[in-house]
Amino acid sequence: MSIKVKELNHIYDKGMPTEQVALKDISFDISDGEVVGIIGHTGSGKSTLLQHLNGLLKASSGTIEISGVDITRPGVSMVEIRKKVGLVFQYPEYQLFEETVAKDVAYGPGNLGLSEEEIDERVREAISLVGLDYETVKDRSPFELSGGQKRAVAIAGVLAMRPEVLILDEPTAGLDPKAHKDVLSMIKEVHKRTGNITVLVSHNMSDIAELSDKIIVIDNGTLVTTGTPLEVFSKGELLKSVGLDLPPITEFCHKLGIEETVLTLDEAVSKIKDTVR
Repeated sequence: MSIKVKELNHIYDKGMPTEQVALKDISFDISDGEVVGIIGHTGSGKSTLLQHLNGLLKASSGTIEISGVDITRPGVSMVEIRKKVGLVFQYPEYQLFEETVAKDVAYGPGNLGLSEEEIDERVREAISLVGLDYETVKDRSPFELSGGQKRAVAIAGVLAMRPEVLILDEPTAGLDPKAHKDVLSMIKEVHKRTGNITVLVSHNMSDIAELSDKIIVIDNGTLVTTGTPLEVFSKGELLKSVGLDLPPITEFCHKLGIEETVLTLDEAVSKIKDTVR
């Protein structure tokens, strides 16, 4: 599985007085098994880009290849693409609607024409993947759960479709610190167990630095830079010029006079010890 985006453009209200260029000549590749973070200020085009990756939005021009299939071509089955590419919107718990957790997670697989046995297997697997105990939550109303648990159930509903690409739009937005940590751990565990491509948008630079193999920076619909977390967060002035911050631990170390780019607490402790010595 791979994703290849080439010269992608999207224009809202094309030809109208309200015409707006949302994406301009975006090109990047994502390899099998990569975790890719997409960052940019509010309104930079991040969510528009995500919605192109599973065909919710049609490109004005350019190509998007998912596992060798150009999904921008006429006649391509979006149903088949969306089986492979799962998109979790921001605040997905607002889309919960069934009377029990198990029924909610089963909704997607139930539309695939699968047997009851296969649906049950997928539901159990997905609930386990997000760190919940199936027997404990299966008959509970999703509306009785905590905020973090609701989000986990909503993500489980997408995972039950067994996507080869998992796209997460602000997966930790609005959560308290414990739920935030739990969702991060869940994303790591899901990726470890499935090996799928994971694409996430977040305004939390620490989360992006911790989770990502590669980062894509978007500003006003254009790709500013891409690279590993170390490469991207080494470009502090560039990021600040497009309204983005460095991870707090990186900023802290810079204030201490440590010029190297530090992304984790363990690295920071090591560098501070070296400096003191």
